[in-house]
Amino acid sequence: MLRQQDVGHRIVVRRIVGIREGRPQFSDALGELVELSETHLTLATAQGPLRVPVAQVHRAKRVPPTRRPTAAAVVALERAADEAWPAPTRGRLGDWLLRSAEGWTGRANSALPIGDPDRPLAAAVDAVERWYAELGQPALINTPLPLAAPVGAELDARGWGTRPPTLVQTAPLPLPEPTPSTGRADGWTSAVVELATAPSDEWLAIAAGRKGGLPDAARHVLTAVDQVRFAHVYVDNALVAVGRGTVTGQGRWLGLSLIEVLPAARRQGLARRVIHELASWGASGGATHAFLQVEQRNTAAVALYQRLGLVTHHTYLTRVAPN
Repeated sequence: MLRQQDVGHRIVVRRIVGIREGRPQFSDALGELVELSETHLTLATAQGPLRVPVAQVHRAKRVPPTRRPTAAAVVALERAADEAWPAPTRGRLGDWLLRSAEGWTGRANSALPIGDPDRPLAAAVDAVERWYAELGQPALINTPLPLAAPVGAELDARGWGTRPPTLVQTAPLPLPEPTPSTGRADGWTSAVVELATAPSDEWLAIAAGRKGGLPDAARHVLTAVDQVRFAHVYVDNALVAVGRGTVTGQGRWLGLSLIEVLPAARRQGLARRVIHELASWGASGGATHAFLQVEQRNTAAVALYQRLGLVTHHTYLTRVAPN
């Protein structure tokens, strides 16, 4: 059977899907193991996430990957992502990064355990716990998989919790042109995506609504990047869609974040147009690839990104220290 060390690896699962004439009927599923608990396991498959109760698992085993990024590629992308979402309060444990932004978003308030922490693993986790305790914050660690699987095993032994899996997705630039909208009125199809070097107050209000507030540290996270653009889409003088793009990683990576369309304006192709304009801006500045981070359970967003050619590069789990 599977163990926590298999999280982040490609596996095949034979599961029981029914009984016919007193005999079990089986179905096989292939994908990346992104979560494993006493009651269920979750696979990232080509058709989307698949949650399988352990009681239905007949057999499961790790299989060789079809293709997997090297450890160096994962580290480089994670560092580019950190540059694109810069926490104002930072520390280091050897190569490990410690980040705090007044609790605004998990990414900006978690340790990133890539590289050598310059001490034994147990001592490194102890130091992470002390650093966040001194700030009065819960300790969080983002574990890219399978790169940080040994860290995950140590955290399992300590009883750390796990937030839903996040997919780090990538695609080469340029991205496909957005298809014409079949929207209900000309106002949607004629809406223009405007890129600005700073977010408007309305843009910030939408971001605050999505992220549950906007402390001073959040403004630093959003704006303290040398190459950054904020997408605004107005219809009838009302801001209905936003997005953010950054270029980091020595100019290679366009980072896409905070792609948001207000409910009344959804299903009009605006998210695709925002992404396309930001991708065009990034490519014009020399970026060769795009990346974004999306929770696996956000199936609508994952489907949109799949249509744009984005594929999962790797996954990460945000681990939460016990109270």
